[in-house]
Amino acid sequence: MTTTILALDLGTTTGWALRGSDGHVTSGSESFRPQRFEGGGMRFLRFKRWLAEIKQSSDGIDCLYFEEVRRHASTDAAHAYGGFLATLTAWCEHHQIPYQGVPVGTIKKHATGKGNASKDEMVAAVRTRGHQPADDNEADAIALLYLAIEMAMEV
Repeated sequence: MTTTILALDLGTTTGWALRGSDGHVTSGSESFRPQRFEGGGMRFLRFKRWLAEIKQSSDGIDCLYFEEVRRHASTDAAHAYGGFLATLTAWCEHHQIPYQGVPVGTIKKHATGKGNASKDEMVAAVRTRGHQPADDNEADAIALLYLAIEMAMEV
């Protein structure tokens, strides 16, 4: 049986890619944009609920990888990322799912051969593997998944 791996590009629009126990890869992107008349923490509760749905629909997650971002375009982006990261790591700890962050440059270098690849180059690299990502968030998650699969094989 194959290891079930979930790869996430965390953010207001979170890209995700999942390799199920059957080896099949599914992916997408999910919006956690704050909604009107909603408290500031609701997006993180929706994110946590979404993680639970992914876990349930895949019969469990053996390990989880996320894109580790060190620089953000804005203070708001940094705060949102921190909230998603805190929610994710606490959720993984609660469910005893091993998790690991992978630096952005490492993912880009693995996918394209260069650590400073553009969004378009990342989408193109993922398309060469037969995927049709809806946006750069989904492309980043798929690229991370392929790196995570290689990292999991080395263990």
